[in-house]
Amino acid sequence: MSHLHLSSRASYPTFLSLYDTIALQSTSAWRGILDGLRIDLVVAAVARDSEIQANVLKSMLLNSLSLASIYTFDLLLQPLVRDQRTWHRNVGWFYQIFWVMPVVSVSLYLNSSWCNLIARRIYTLQHGSRALSQTQPTTYRGILTTFATSAYRAIMVVTSVLVSFIMSYIPYIGGVMAFIYLCWVDSYYFFEFVWVARGYSLSRRIRYLEERWVYFLAFGIPSACICNFGSGLANAAIFALVFPAFTIMAIHANPVPVDPYNPATHRSEDAILHPSPFVPIRLPIFTPVLCLNDMIVKVLSVSGGSVSHRTRALSDASEYAEEGAVLSSTSPKQRFNPKVRKTD
Repeated sequence: MSHLHLSSRASYPTFLSLYDTIALQSTSAWRGILDGLRIDLVVAAVARDSEIQANVLKSMLLNSLSLASIYTFDLLLQPLVRDQRTWHRNVGWFYQIFWVMPVVSVSLYLNSSWCNLIARRIYTLQHGSRALSQTQPTTYRGILTTFATSAYRAIMVVTSVLVSFIMSYIPYIGGVMAFIYLCWVDSYYFFEFVWVARGYSLSRRIRYLEERWVYFLAFGIPSACICNFGSGLANAAIFALVFPAFTIMAIHANPVPVDPYNPATHRSEDAILHPSPFVPIRLPIFTPVLCLNDMIVKVLSVSGGSVSHRTRALSDASEYAEEGAVLSSTSPKQRFNPKVRKTD
């Protein structure tokens, strides 16, 4: 009996104090802020490689054109027709629909391609070409997978912005909540190339961020501050303008803690010290986005004539859609099970 008592006591988890846990999280936040302000790494990366220089220059010129198009109406055309209500309304509508929105849309699309080339070049210089897990699609299935991935990514961008927009209408705290959420969304897209290059699936990427939520919140603060000065389209153009720089910072960053379930590894190499139960290890940050994605995937499946009557886990449909695979059934409890721990 005493043997069982000692065995159960030894197997009971050991927790850090609340003070120590908050101190570790504060350190993670400070590291995130510093990593999100490493302009010196951006300058060094651009200065040492001509291919990176060319793509950064193209991105800056195109996004500058987008910003110029947006503020041309606000600063020049709008004052000229301000006194004429009909002209003011019609000119503004035509200019926004037929010029600004197409320019910004093309800019975002091309900017995404150039940023992918920039990130791929920097990652290759750091780790070698063999470190990239993705290969160029050569088969019909590979091309379909690439198309599905791009379509899913576009849907996720829209749903992320939509969730933040909805949060902003919450009384009193909506503005702060929307800003904090945008910090996490920005960080996700800055680090996305690194995770894809390492072969992380969608669920693993989201889990990696949600288990280090303090670090990624802090990393996204500088970009979120920069992208909150203008209107909706202007903020999108500003985000596209600074996206290459923050992607370069993300490639050089080292998110902490290394092990969220044992963050104080420097104290003891043998004993596992879990964070205080009063501080969550993982926050379900992207649950609203994944719910919206599931709804969109189901609507597209119905419109395409392929409806699955089997139960699906939260975000499973979205992840399979992103990977271009066939939907499969999974237990709904498998998506967010705090007892299941996976090592990254």
